[in-house]
Amino acid sequence: MINRQGFPEGFLWGGAIAANQAEGGFDAGGKGWSTADMVPYFEKKDYTNLRELMHVTTATVEKAMSHHSAEGYPKRYGIDFYHRFKEDIALFAELGFKTFRLSINWPRIFPNGYDAEPNEEGLRFYDEVFDELRKHNIEPLVTLSHYEMPMSLVLKYNGWAGREVIGHFVRYAETVMTRYKDKVKYWLTFNEINTTIIEPFTGGGIIEDRVDNVMQASYQALHHQFVASSLVTEKARQINPEFRIGCMLARMIHYPATSKPEDVLQAQIDNQLNLLHTDVQVRGSYPTFMARYWAEHGISIVMEPGDEELLKKHTVDFISFSYYTSLVSAVNPEEYGVTGGNLYSTIKNPNLERTEWGWQLDPIGLRVVLKELYDRYQLPLFVVENGLGAKDTVEADGSINDDYRIDYLRKHITQMKEAVMDGVDLMGYTNWGAIDIISASTSEMSKRYGVIYVDQDDNGQGTLNRYKKKSFGWYQKVIASNGEDLA
Repeated sequence: MINRQGFPEGFLWGGAIAANQAEGGFDAGGKGWSTADMVPYFEKKDYTNLRELMHVTTATVEKAMSHHSAEGYPKRYGIDFYHRFKEDIALFAELGFKTFRLSINWPRIFPNGYDAEPNEEGLRFYDEVFDELRKHNIEPLVTLSHYEMPMSLVLKYNGWAGREVIGHFVRYAETVMTRYKDKVKYWLTFNEINTTIIEPFTGGGIIEDRVDNVMQASYQALHHQFVASSLVTEKARQINPEFRIGCMLARMIHYPATSKPEDVLQAQIDNQLNLLHTDVQVRGSYPTFMARYWAEHGISIVMEPGDEELLKKHTVDFISFSYYTSLVSAVNPEEYGVTGGNLYSTIKNPNLERTEWGWQLDPIGLRVVLKELYDRYQLPLFVVENGLGAKDTVEADGSINDDYRIDYLRKHITQMKEAVMDGVDLMGYTNWGAIDIISASTSEMSKRYGVIYVDQDDNGQGTLNRYKKKSFGWYQKVIASNGEDLA
């Protein structure tokens, strides 16, 4: 029953991280190379050209793989969650977390992706993590693929562009879901699955100079991920009928730049392309508008017999998504100024403030997203990423007064509460990140999201000691009051 007055009883408050940004231990415990291990630190000046900086070629990969240390590749050392997870989980318990979203590092389980047997040392590591969470009554929310694809699969099949990867992923998923069937209830198949179209290497393991048509390869890879997600969903329900399986979308809501019908139409098209991913995973089929889109862009998706039936039969139980900012669409975008973003750039919205990294701050947009998603799909929703990346200052007395982060979180949680009162079925909220971690896009440490500070700089220097920010106490109070005390 939806609580029209506020967040429902049992609401899953928590925080989120990704293995590739937090664990470190890139060469420990039998782990193999992942796509994230190929991403260097970017000392960038122009955030609007971020996608250019993240363009991955054969030369990029060869350079990274010839560099065997972690120096210059921050995701290889993370924040050492691999050795410090008990300390971190104790802090999450102090915060009052009901849930903790994390990912399993695929090459920690199958170092090459196609190994004959899983890596037992990797399996034992996550046993220990899940046991520690259980000790503190924290429910794990596990992402199976969060930008951590084994590099051997990239080199052998060009990532998800090769259909052969489906079988390897399903075997990996079946292995961990069977191993942890009594320790994990909530599973997400792919993190921000639309990233495969936006940034093909990050989301799909595609080395761009190894394909003739990047767009064609990306949509083909996406189809393979859809098929894999359905197969994994089928396996999950066989392994444990109590499992709940979700999809995960980077929700990029687009507003029209003006009330001109042409701009309104462009915003509609951009929103449709974003929601294509949930349409397939929730409704079980490609939306009809994609046929025209593919034809106009010379894209031909190869489907095997049974693919469409599989997508229709094994749909998800709930929809999870990230929300950080809103975007603006126009039929002639060159007429407007541009602001940077994480994996995208957008027209500047004159009605919104922007962060140092170009993200436009739009709390009300989260309410709009929640209402639209629930109206469209009528499935439970879960906000699994939302937070403010900012530079934090440690004062002389050791305090970290991140009132700007509190303000961001307060405004977004307020709009979530309004959406619940509007009738949206919202399962939970995990802020990004629970603790400072390496930036997904640029491998910076100085772009901090956590309510827990980690003493480490962009070059990996520091004690790695953990400190509570001002937002720690604030979020602790929010959770304890089930979202009622936001002062």
